[in-house]
Amino acid sequence: MVFDGILLSLIVGFLRRGTLTGFAELNMKYGLIFPILLGIQICVFVFQGRFAFLEQVSGILFILIYIVGMFFLWVNRENKGFILLLIGVFLNFLVMAINGGRMPVSYEAAAFALDPYYTEILKNGLYAKHAMLTESTKLGFLGDVIPLTSPYYPKSQVISIGDILMNIGIFLFIQHLMLQHKRVKPILNFHLRR
Repeated sequence: MVFDGILLSLIVGFLRRGTLTGFAELNMKYGLIFPILLGIQICVFVFQGRFAFLEQVSGILFILIYIVGMFFLWVNRENKGFILLLIGVFLNFLVMAINGGRMPVSYEAAAFALDPYYTEILKNGLYAKHAMLTESTKLGFLGDVIPLTSPYYPKSQVISIGDILMNIGIFLFIQHLMLQHKRVKPILNFHLRR
């Protein structure tokens, strides 16, 4: 869902005559943390099904990724939208931390919005950093319980309250960067000669 928020914000930014110049001028503390965390998360996602050890520790790795990510957002909190982004990340972190490092997913929401293959995988075990929401799940309402599907949303998925806040924060951040240097509208002057 976060990538959807980034894409939407870029499209809206361009429609508002924004540019990407603000990204080039961006200077964040510990700026390399974000791409490193993204790379680690992708590696865990890809390889945890192949290595039993990685599957056993992946919940802890996801929690550590969230902790470092929240530190990065906190030290850069002066950026527009980062406080909302931090709150969203914290809510996702909280529900995962108290549920073994996994994001609980509502079976009903998943069955409504997602491919049956995905719901079967969830019923039978883990899928990436997700696990089925059950009666023993703590703070389940913070998990992935909100279904999005067509015709209201182009890509079917199940999201959390934290995801919504994160996307609003990302949207505000990207809009701020893009609109710092707006494209100048060309001014057409027509001179009529008699």
